[in-house]
Amino acid sequence: MAVTRTLDQTRAANALDVVAKLRQGSGDRQDRSEWNDRYASYVESLPATILTCGLGQACAMLLAAARGDAKDPHLALYRHLQGWLCRNESGAVYPAGDLLEAVVNGDRYLYLRAQAEALAWLQWLKKLAVAYLKRPERTGGDAGDSAALQG
Repeated sequence: MAVTRTLDQTRAANALDVVAKLRQGSGDRQDRSEWNDRYASYVESLPATILTCGLGQACAMLLAAARGDAKDPHLALYRHLQGWLCRNESGAVYPAGDLLEAVVNGDRYLYLRAQAEALAWLQWLKKLAVAYLKRPERTGGDAGDSAALQG
């Protein structure tokens, strides 16, 4: 019997899969931890960039920041967003292919739908990336921690 999921469950499952694959990534533990932390930071800021500049410009910024480096977390984030929005499945905004090309060549309705879907998917990716990939922020040490507890 096939399991029926809501669209939000499907978004969550896809985002969880992305994060799980990043956690298992290659490289030594310290390099992977630093890369994952940077990726999570980019995920955290992408929704605001989309709201401020639009989906197309946000995608262009990710590609520009990657500077063609296949190992750059900006490019990975672009590819993950592309994988969600551009796939040959029902419910996908665009067919499989390049996201920026689809955004530029699509109509206004699809653009607005893609932007809304990107923001909805990024809600899940952001929560999961922060939970599983982001390194804990360092505080002032034990003295600062006890002062905060007492204050």
